[in-house]
Amino acid sequence: MPVDTTAQDAAAAPHTRAFRALLLDLDGTLVDTAPDMIGVLDTLCDECGVARVPYARARSRVSTGVYTMLELAFGKLPPAESERLRERFLYHYADNLAHGSQLFDGIAEVLGELDGAGVPWGVVTNKPSAYSEPLLAALGVGQRAHCVVSGDTTEHSKPHPEPLLAASRALQVDTSACLFVGDAEIDIRAGKAAGMFTVAAAYGYIEQRDSVDRWCADAVIQAPLELRRWFGDAWS
Repeated sequence: MPVDTTAQDAAAAPHTRAFRALLLDLDGTLVDTAPDMIGVLDTLCDECGVARVPYARARSRVSTGVYTMLELAFGKLPPAESERLRERFLYHYADNLAHGSQLFDGIAEVLGELDGAGVPWGVVTNKPSAYSEPLLAALGVGQRAHCVVSGDTTEHSKPHPEPLLAASRALQVDTSACLFVGDAEIDIRAGKAAGMFTVAAAYGYIEQRDSVDRWCADAVIQAPLELRRWFGDAWS
């Protein structure tokens, strides 16, 4: 029986794909939020008299959410205490959204070129809108995004495909013509379930024991500027 090599050929020769929109995860893909997220974790550790988590170790968990970061410092906690610390974390984070956070190197250039070429792009994140939208606004990209789908925008969050399907509808671009980039396995799972071409951001927040290769993304990039390989024809 002949082997279907369509996906392999597309990954090997990405310039042959005609993508009409770019969607990006937020933490660890679009924005390096680790300085502020870890800064808040350090504040909580100091408040509670607990040793701070080494930066590199904490960085690898930023994309996995607040509960996971808290577990690094405090271990397994009773639900009530875990929720109390989460609320305390978010209280501090609301005032420290963009003190040290910044776009990853190369992102500004890619977004600027997409804007110039009239190619829509958007953000799909599990971060609640109360934090994602002010952060994007503070970094000067919120108004430029053609859509922002946050963790509370739809009933389900990633790895469910619903947020990506909502983004596709907002952009009025078929999912097959959307490229989605993320730095976590749940991003790739969500993108595939939505029928999008998936790209793993190896520069993001990935645990040392993890490997982007096992996520089975359609492609892997080591830096944001590599996204030009799929959209370069739009402005060449």
